[in-house]
Amino acid sequence: MNEAQAKKTSTTGKPTVETHKFQAETRQVLHLMIHSLYSNREIFLRELISNASDALDRLRFLALKDDSTYEGDSDLRIEIESDEEAGTLTIRDNGIGMNRDDVMENIGTIAKSGTRAFLDHLSGDEKADAHLIGQFGVGFYSSFIVADRVTVLTRRAGEASSQGVRWESDGAGEYSLEAIERDAHGTEVILHLKDSAREFVSPWTLRSLITRYSDHIGFPIRMREPTAQAAAEKDKEAPAQWKDVNKASALWTLPKADISDAEYQSFYKYLSHDLEDPLCWAHNRVEGSQSYTTLLFVPGTAPMDLMLQRDERSGLRLYVKRVFIMDAAQQLLPHYLRFVRGVVDSDDLPLNVSRELLQENELSGKIRSAVVRRSLDLITKVAKDEPEKYTTFWSEFGAVLKEGVVEDFGNRERITPLLRFASTRGDGEKQLVDLDTYIARMSAGQEAIYYITAENHRAAANSPHLEVFRQRGIEVLLLSDRVDEWMMAYFHEYQGKPLKSVAKGDIDLGSLGRDDAAEAGGETAEPEGALEAGLLERVGQALGERVSSVRSSRRLTDSASCIVLGDQEMALHLQRLLEQAGQEVPATRPVLELNPKHPLVARLQAEDDETRFGDLALLLFEQALLSEGAALEDPAAFVRRVNALLTGA
Repeated sequence: MNEAQAKKTSTTGKPTVETHKFQAETRQVLHLMIHSLYSNREIFLRELISNASDALDRLRFLALKDDSTYEGDSDLRIEIESDEEAGTLTIRDNGIGMNRDDVMENIGTIAKSGTRAFLDHLSGDEKADAHLIGQFGVGFYSSFIVADRVTVLTRRAGEASSQGVRWESDGAGEYSLEAIERDAHGTEVILHLKDSAREFVSPWTLRSLITRYSDHIGFPIRMREPTAQAAAEKDKEAPAQWKDVNKASALWTLPKADISDAEYQSFYKYLSHDLEDPLCWAHNRVEGSQSYTTLLFVPGTAPMDLMLQRDERSGLRLYVKRVFIMDAAQQLLPHYLRFVRGVVDSDDLPLNVSRELLQENELSGKIRSAVVRRSLDLITKVAKDEPEKYTTFWSEFGAVLKEGVVEDFGNRERITPLLRFASTRGDGEKQLVDLDTYIARMSAGQEAIYYITAENHRAAANSPHLEVFRQRGIEVLLLSDRVDEWMMAYFHEYQGKPLKSVAKGDIDLGSLGRDDAAEAGGETAEPEGALEAGLLERVGQALGERVSSVRSSRRLTDSASCIVLGDQEMALHLQRLLEQAGQEVPATRPVLELNPKHPLVARLQAEDDETRFGDLALLLFEQALLSEGAALEDPAAFVRRVNALLTGA
């Protein structure tokens, strides 16, 4: 950096204070960092604590070879102190400290990271042992987000007390350097807070920020607290004592063998603020070209807003060397795994310069893939080894997991065996079946996996489309989650078996299921006689544009009529939901199927009066619509037609 330098001299002629001016370009960069780099101003405390942690780690590392570096003070710590009257906040450490050259190089030069330079001089083994955080050398300047003046008092460990340095700047045009006497090694950063940032002198605010961002820093972070006696007596003049604020340990960094189930459960509750124990968890450490740790939890119960969390999600916390960076659920987990909670701690994950955003590159992509894989492995293990527990999981998160069938094609083969469905052979919604079990008990000669979607389980179970399948003993899956219709639009086959909706397209079962039903002692329906073409045409004319065609049904045995959609058309109940949400839905002209053996259809066939014929045809159509969960255009007219039919009018 090119600097204009002015010196104030003492009576002895020796310079005591040096004033250095920032270059115009440097001032612009500094202004950009202060006002635009960080989106959240409370980040400054995290950055300064991270710098202090680096300084302590560097001293600890050097003391491994020569413990005299400690200068008799081996209790490595970070101290935070605020003065409400003076409006100052002080962050102090007894780490490696800096001499004049260090200050000029690391603070006087923007984006010059002492940590980076220190790492560059370490061997490979030494680098693995140095748990240092800083990468960019700009975190210190986040101080000016909340302070209009910053003072740094520092001395490098192992050097004379007379070689202390005082650095001060308002973050605008210049900074000053001064040689001072300093007995203690380490660094003290004093922030003279702006009036708009006086909230950061509050001990409660500081403790909450430390807990959020720096709780797992490997050194104790201490603040002054009044003694219990002084607090009880409300004696403000009584001396305070230093107390640890952070945990100074990270559970996920410990070997799995050293962690009890109770400790995992306790950490989950601390992490998620959930009162219940997690359903299951997985703890893994990856080492090699990229080192990171994952600790993932599946909650026991779903939050009330789970289905609304697709856009704004939290729960998977990203750390870099135990320093909290962000709630990275959106970057490291796909939407369909948004219920997973936990921690990802990386040694070398790339971040943007403010360390608030995760960069998209090969390394972050590998971590994301690993998190997804381990999450699915965890769920699969529960499904295989603990079926009852998996039933609980499915009732809470099954609808969300189904989204993965559409959104994560690469993992579809891992997700689809985890799907569970109610079926016509089950006991309501309690007895669920997976697709492999369904295939294993398919009827002889059955090639397709049959299913139906509906607004709720009862509507699905009582759909008229199931009548012939029940009569022949053919199992049908009952899908009633809102996501099901969307999922099945993309889910076409499993294990070589096509998935077929019983409510869409033509159904011709032929002799399928007749032998099974006969062996079970049930009756099988004979092929229905087809209705006359003239009647079908007459009904079609009466209904007009409401239907695309009218035909005899091969799927009805008890009901009079049903609506049949095309294979690619959207179910009527979903169309209604989208319309209520203000979405445009393409017009649908379904097929109306009539049951030739139903008395109401026989009465329709015998009706000569065109008005009554039209009313009866429309009544059959509206009944079919209602059974599909659709809304009627004119409910009052429907009621009149029903009343007329009941009274014989």
